[in-house]
Amino acid sequence: MKRVLLLSGIVLMFLFGASAFVQAYDLPKSIERGKELYTTHCMNCHMEDGKGMENVYPPVAKSDFLKRPAKDLIDNIMNGQSGETKVNGINYNAIMPAMNYLTDEQIADLINYVNNSWGNKNKIAVTPGQVKKIRPN
Repeated sequence: MKRVLLLSGIVLMFLFGASAFVQAYDLPKSIERGKELYTTHCMNCHMEDGKGMENVYPPVAKSDFLKRPAKDLIDNIMNGQSGETKVNGINYNAIMPAMNYLTDEQIADLINYVNNSWGNKNKIAVTPGQVKKIRPN
């Protein structure tokens, strides 16, 4: 019995000690990096203010599209989109090119920036690990 308690104590100490090395994802830094990516890769269509181009390119500002699960947003950026989609009650039918050339971190940063700009508030960070799980090998 003493051996079990000792072993349990050692395991708990290891787990607590290891958790000290795990850093929380830095959402503010991710958002900051994402702003530059948005300017380079997205602003031409979705505009500087995120409002898109009426009846051509959908808005990302105050967008109900962003309420989708993170895996859908990751897939949308990684693989692009074509065909009709509805954003804030309006149908759009533009082609968004795939951006699978971006790294896992860049895709996460881009989503975190858009999810926290122009009236969008989503403090749950998308992480590079989530992107990696979706990216085909």
